[in-house]
Amino acid sequence: MIELRDMQVLTALARHQHFAKAAQECGMSQPAFSMRIRNLEERLGVSIVRRANRFQGLTEEGLMIVQRARSILDDARALEQEISASRGEVTGTLVLGVVPSATTYAATLVDRLHQLHPRVLARIEVTTSLIIQQRLYDGTIDAGVTYADSLGRDLVKVLPLYDESYVLLAPSALVEGKGDRMTWAEAAELPLSLLIPEMQNRRILDLVFADLGLKPEIVSESNGFMASVVLARSGSAATILPKALVEALGQLEGTRAVQLYAPDQAKPICLAALERQPELTSVRALRELIEAEY
Repeated sequence: MIELRDMQVLTALARHQHFAKAAQECGMSQPAFSMRIRNLEERLGVSIVRRANRFQGLTEEGLMIVQRARSILDDARALEQEISASRGEVTGTLVLGVVPSATTYAATLVDRLHQLHPRVLARIEVTTSLIIQQRLYDGTIDAGVTYADSLGRDLVKVLPLYDESYVLLAPSALVEGKGDRMTWAEAAELPLSLLIPEMQNRRILDLVFADLGLKPEIVSESNGFMASVVLARSGSAATILPKALVEALGQLEGTRAVQLYAPDQAKPICLAALERQPELTSVRALRELIEAEY
C-alpha cells in the first residue's frame, strides 16, 4: 500500500527534479530517500524513476502516480484545514505564486491576511505568469496573483483585483523640463532598463512599443525590478514600472515618476486558484478578505 509519506517523497522529487534537493526538503538523507523510492517500486512492481548517472525524469507510471499523489495530498491538507476551521481557526501554509509586477500588492495582501489569521503562514514565490499557470495545475502553489489574460479558464476560479497601469521612473536629469506626463513615444527615446522578454510585464511593454512602431533603446534586462530601480537612481537609465510598485517605493532620491499616456494602458491583475471541493480554508480566507474589501 502507498503511504502518505511515499507520496510526499515522490511529489518532492517531481518538483525539484533532483534527488539531493528533494531529500533535503523531506528531511531525509539522500540514500534513505533513494531507498524509499526503490522499495516503493518493488512493492508496486513498476519503475517510477528513469535512472542514469543523475535523475532523468519519471516514467509514465511515475508521472501517473505523482499526479494522483498530488490530488490525495491536497485532499489530506484540505481535511486538516477543515478540522482546524471547525474549531474556529484558520491555519496552514498558503503558497502564492506572484508575477513580479504584483509583488507589492501581494505583500500587502498577505500582511492583512496575517492580521486576521495569524496562524496562516503565507509564502510568496515570485515567478512568471506561465509558470504560475503550470504550478496551479500541478498543485505546487495554492493560488496565483497574475495577469487575468494569461490564464486558461478550465478549472480555474478567477477573482479580479486591480488594473495594472504604468509609470516611467527616470533619473531626474533625463526628464528635466518634462511635466508629470509623457507619451510612450517620448519614453522610447530614453535609455531603458526592463524585465527580460520572458516576463509578461515585458511582453506587454514590447507590444505597446510595437503597436506604435517604436524601437526603444534597451540598455539592461533583468528578471526583477530592483536592478532597474538601482540604474534609475544612479542616473544610468530609465525604467517602466507598475504604478502600484512606484507608489509603494515612495520618492526615490535622484528620480522622478512620470505617468505614461498615448496610449493609456492597463492590464487586469487577478487572484487565480483551481476549483477545488473542498476549497482550502487558507485560500477561502484570502478570497473572503479580498471580497470584503472590494
